[in-house]
Amino acid sequence: MNRKILAAGSIAAVAALALAGCSGGAAETADPDAPVKLSISGWSIDTTPEFQLLADAFEKTHDNVTIELKEYDPAEYNTLVTADLAAGSGPDIITQKEVKYVTTFQEGGQLLDVSDVSLPDGIGGADSYKVDGVSYAVPYRQDSWVLFYNKALFDAAGVEHPDGSWTWGDYADAADALTTDAAKGTYLHRWQSTVQGFANAQSGSDILEGDYGYLKDFYENTLALQDAGAQVDFNTSTANQLTYQGEFGTQKAAMLPMGSWYTATLIAQQATGEANDFEWGIAPIPQVDASTAGTDNTPVTFGDPTGFGINANIDAAKVDAAKAFLEFAASEDAAQLLAGIGITPALTNDAVVETYFGVEGAPTDDLSKFAWSTHETLPENPTSNKVAAIQGILGDLHTAVMSGSESIDDAIATAEERVKNEVGLD
Repeated sequence: MNRKILAAGSIAAVAALALAGCSGGAAETADPDAPVKLSISGWSIDTTPEFQLLADAFEKTHDNVTIELKEYDPAEYNTLVTADLAAGSGPDIITQKEVKYVTTFQEGGQLLDVSDVSLPDGIGGADSYKVDGVSYAVPYRQDSWVLFYNKALFDAAGVEHPDGSWTWGDYADAADALTTDAAKGTYLHRWQSTVQGFANAQSGSDILEGDYGYLKDFYENTLALQDAGAQVDFNTSTANQLTYQGEFGTQKAAMLPMGSWYTATLIAQQATGEANDFEWGIAPIPQVDASTAGTDNTPVTFGDPTGFGINANIDAAKVDAAKAFLEFAASEDAAQLLAGIGITPALTNDAVVETYFGVEGAPTDDLSKFAWSTHETLPENPTSNKVAAIQGILGDLHTAVMSGSESIDDAIATAEERVKNEVGLD
């Protein structure tokens, strides 16, 4: 049976959510043995195996349930899902691709209260799906940002490998020392996350406060590396549409700050030859100071979860099965399956760590295991209906600073004024 369905291509404004009514039948009692067909939204299904993996595993233990995957364009995912929900043709289970849109679905009355779904102790990211104490989704994966590094290039340059104690100053020194005619010391991708995500997490700041002066030090450090030639400059990366996979995977950069999802990609690309064959590792992301650095401490980083919510308009007869799927997706059994294909699950423990690093092609050193499993991961996007608009403004700030079209101080002042006037923060 082909479970992959191409979603309708219609596009509607996010506000269209409010036009669709809520189903009132969720409280009805369903026959637990009756056949149930669930649909789950996803994206890039051929290259994102987690959806099929979880669907197949759930079906094996639920003989009466059949799962179909409904595929959406990843670049337009939230818009397309919104359009289908407004038209009454949305999936039964809505994958929450970006936390900043959770409140859009919730305020549109499109997410069922799933507070009664049992979650295992120690799971990460669950609070990101709570609005006023009510859970509207559950996490199944929780990526965190770490530092990938090329051990071969470090050795060739005579630079000591990261040991887990690095601050941003140590990172900058290493980037300078690693830079050669053949490779840059590091590659910083164009996303605002690569600067602002760390600034938000490690400065203890909150983007909802409307004061962004704390970004200045992080941008000064980044621009200094760019100006020194230790990383490709933003304008060159943009003009050539460089990919982080290409820059690190073909050894054009010795280091790469990136989310833990890249582990699975790099393993796969080295296996197919798309990436060069070289030894690499994972280190904790550099810290502001020694207080959170070192393997005796817990490094601070950022990352949002990915989760599953239930369409509030779901057929009442499907609710129990849908909640059972959410409970399974958050479980240790699912975590083991995800770790086995290089995906970072929301639940980690020693057994999951061993499974994750037991994947052929994964690094095996202790620091890589520490970096992947030990950190305080703060959300990139606080759960608020103001976050999407604020992040859009902060994205403009990032482009202005990194492209050199505006000074750091001026760009911050512009962003603060825009957030105050356009979003309504004081």
